[in-house]
Amino acid sequence: MITVLLVLQVFVTLALIGVVLIQRSEGGGLGLGSSQGMGNFMTGRGTANLLTRATAVLAAMFMALSLILALLYKNGGGGTGESILNGPVPAATAPAHTTAPTKPMAPLPPIPGEAAPTTPTAPDTVPAPASAPAKN
Repeated sequence: MITVLLVLQVFVTLALIGVVLIQRSEGGGLGLGSSQGMGNFMTGRGTANLLTRATAVLAAMFMALSLILALLYKNGGGGTGESILNGPVPAATAPAHTTAPTKPMAPLPPIPGEAAPTTPTAPDTVPAPASAPAKN
């Protein structure tokens, strides 16, 4: 039942979009509703009345189908019928790996064509500053 109504809703929606786009607006729109392309079948006023009525009928069908589908889904057509906001709060999940690695990672190999980086080393002994000669 719901599937049939959903398919009908899609067709009504597409027809409503098409009818609205065909209508001539004050700014011109697509302007496909004018009598120029229809020959002497209908006048411009008759076409406008037909498209206005079609828009009203399709809009009423769209609203009715939307309300019917909402009521059907609320009463058990699509699950529990309750809002997901009323449900329990999901428990927070812990990350998969919480401990630090036990063994440090090996250093990366040097890039070919570059000199290996040298680590500065502190000198073992610090030379004493040269004392200035005493003045007599």
